[in-house]
Amino acid sequence: MKLVLIIGTGAVGKMTVGQELMKITNLKLFHNHMMIEPVIEIFGYFKGDTILKLREVVFNDFVESNNEGMIHTLMWAFDMKSDWAYVESLCMKFDEVYCVELIASQEVRLERNKTINRLNHKASKRDLEVSEKRLLNEENNHRLVSYEGEVPFKNYLRINNERIPANEVAEMIKQKFNL
Repeated sequence: MKLVLIIGTGAVGKMTVGQELMKITNLKLFHNHMMIEPVIEIFGYFKGDTILKLREVVFNDFVESNNEGMIHTLMWAFDMKSDWAYVESLCMKFDEVYCVELIASQEVRLERNKTINRLNHKASKRDLEVSEKRLLNEENNHRLVSYEGEVPFKNYLRINNERIPANEVAEMIKQKFNL
């Protein structure tokens, strides 16, 4: 079973690229906010432990399915040991792991933070002022871009997708990893 892990800072385009990659492969998309948004809606706030439990159920059941693989999006804080442990435990569930890191300038990401696709799929981002503050705060408090050679996967690709449409980025990923 394959896992394509798409990582990057907030509003870099992880979900959008994942949506495009799903269209041209047999992989299913499980973007980060598919668990975040229902939990926020039910509890009224971000409840990390519940989100992790729900994700775990999805991953465990998915690897038992007949699907070819999954695309999962994640903002990985490289300065947090807990994020490293999470990624390691997640990747152990899959036979083949491909990691794609997307990077783009803060200016571009702040514009992407307002896109219709993002707002349609992520209700918690619809208050643009709060969303922008959160994006800047996460960036100021954590290291969300890897150092060269830091990502421990042999199947790793870093793409500056600032000026590349999501469908072309998806095609690059598909070709690079023979998906």
